[in-house]
Amino acid sequence: MNSNFTLHPQLAAECIVVGDLPFARVLLNNDANYPWLILVPRKPALVDLIDLADDDQIRLLREVSGAARALKEITRYDKLNVAALGNQVPQLHVHVIARFRSDAAWPNPVWGRAPRKAYDAAACERLLDLVRKELKIAVM
Repeated sequence: MNSNFTLHPQLAAECIVVGDLPFARVLLNNDANYPWLILVPRKPALVDLIDLADDDQIRLLREVSGAARALKEITRYDKLNVAALGNQVPQLHVHVIARFRSDAAWPNPVWGRAPRKAYDAAACERLLDLVRKELKIAVM
């Protein structure tokens, strides 16, 4: 999409690349406490949603909705959280988090509630495979 696109170092360090949709890169937050996808538009120098042209906002929202539907199919969550905060990572990105009444933070926001718990390799691969299948993403 854009050769000037680079992923913010914190996202690169804390996430696993699922793959690319037509508009956004899909990441899996490497925190097994919560099934948590992050979508990052593959355009440079974006900070806020309003930095996108109207058509691109719609494209991103469609892909966020697709990611949410994938998590619903895979996890059967109790509640979905969608957020574009960017207070620590300025690059525009959208969190899509499957929440459960039994999760470590329920009913509060996930940030800072439980120590990060990296996925074990087998669980990570299973989840990546399921998400890629639901979103029809080829392995990168």
